[in-house]
Parts: sequence; structure tokens; C-alpha cells
Amino acid sequence: MKRNFLIAMMFMATAGFAAAQIGPPTSDVLGAHLNYGRGCAACHAPHSGAYGNGAAKAADPTSGSAILWGEDVASLYGKTLSFGGANGSSYTETLPSAMTATTPDVNGLLTCLSCHDGNYAEGAMMKNKVYETLPSTYGGYNNVPTLLGNDGTTPGNYLNDHPVGLNAAVSCGGQYNWDCTEAAGVISMTGPNSTAFVKNYGFFVSLTAYNNTAVVTCTSCHNQHLMNVVSVTNGKNSGLPTGNYATMFFLRGPYNPASGTAGSNQTAQFCRQCHGGEANESNGSYAIPTTF
Repeated sequence: MKRNFLIAMMFMATAGFAAAQIGPPTSDVLGAHLNYGRGCAACHAPHSGAYGNGAAKAADPTSGSAILWGEDVASLYGKTLSFGGANGSSYTETLPSAMTATTPDVNGLLTCLSCHDGNYAEGAMMKNKVYETLPSTYGGYNNVPTLLGNDGTTPGNYLNDHPVGLNAAVSCGGQYNWDCTEAAGVISMTGPNSTAFVKNYGFFVSLTAYNNTAVVTCTSCHNQHLMNVVSVTNGKNSGLPTGNYATMFFLRGPYNPASGTAGSNQTAQFCRQCHGGEANESNGSYAIPTTF
């Protein structure tokens, strides 16, 4: 009798996990990056780069020469941004001087800022409104949270934006980091705490290896081609059951504040991928699952 009861309970738990998965999305996965109907060509112009998208001829003579980029990035070349660091400190990040630079901050940062910077690239197609419908529990504001450098405070202020770039390093060990290992800029979640976290949630971020150090760029957290869905493969990138899960804001992991579960921790779990010191597993609890 007890054995049958346990089997039934296990079945119900599995069914609960399955319910957290979603089927194929009901709207185009490119979402806001459909760019009001222009589609892929708004970013990747098939001919002539930014000129093919209507930019002035004098903007950038190398426009479109890398990944067919169709946005004008000339105003961002070589600019230095100051981001906030730990304990009130700050650091500077100098952007590449050309799209043909070989550093990973070209595709992972410079291209993103050509639309999402409100300071040097002001007015580049952004409408300053959240594209997605926010749940009532998320707050009443709908300003775009990624209009860097000009978001209502002093223009040129990047201190209230998450650090990104070649100096935004992720490391292992210590009080606030995971018990992971790093080799040649690649993070492996191999410690007791980090292993348990991957089982309970996963490791979906795509950190960039630069000078043998793992660094954060915009595309570390955001997959610019998938706004509303993330694919989970059990045993590969997560301990969650294999399937498609809801996400928002182009985030690379399950992130759904509209789940309706008051005790849901899935949105916090996304941040804990890098901020291991704040995770349940780093504070003595291995058995708290990700809820949906």
C-alpha cells in the first residue's frame, strides 16, 4: 500500500514538472526583433549594410562588412562607458573602434548598443516601451529597461546598468561566487553547490572567453533571436525535464514572472547562474526545486 502511494506521488510530481513546460509558442519567437514587420533585415541587411537601411552615406565606410550588420554603429566606435562595480566602485569599458575588430565585444556588445544605447545611438528604432505584456505583479512601469545610457537619469549614466564587456569578469570561488572551476575562460559547474544548482535549474548563460577569463556581454544573458521560449535538454544544460519553457526579454533561461505561482523562484534562479553566493544551494539547501 505504501509503495503504491509513493509511486502515485512520484507520478504526480513528474506531471507537475511536465505542466511547467510549454508547447510551441503561440507567437513568433523573434518577438520584438521582428522590428515592426521588417524582420531579420532590420539588423542584418542583405545588401549594403546600414546604407541599405537608409543611413547617410557618410556614416561608416565599413558598414555591413561584418555579419551584414545593417545598423549604423559609427557613433559608438571607441566610446568609453563607466559601469558600476562591487561595493560602490566603477570601471570603464572602451568599445571597439570598428566592426572588423576581432574582440568578442563586437558581436556581443557593440551590435546590441547600436539599437539599445540611448546616449550615443539615440533614436535607433527604439520606441521606449516594453514590447511584451507585463504581469500585474511585475510593476506598473513599461519603459524599456535596456535603453542604456539615457534611461531617465543623467544622459551618459551607465552606472545603473548591469556591467558588460571585456572587463566584466565572472570567477569561481570565494564568498559570493560558485564553487565552480574555470579553465581558459570556460566556467564548469563542478562543485557540490553548483552541481546541485544545475540539477535544480540549469546553466543557460553563454559567457565569453577572453584572455582566459569568462566575461559577460549582452548576449551572455540574452538570445537575440528567441524572445519567448528556451529549449531545455535534461542532462545537458539542466536537470529540468526536457522541453520548451517560457521566458521573457530574450533571456536564455526559463524566466516567467507571469507564472502565477506566488512562491515561484524561477526568475531569481536565472540571476543565480552567475551570482552563486545568493543561491539556495550555497546557503545549505540542496532540495529546493525550481518552481513554475
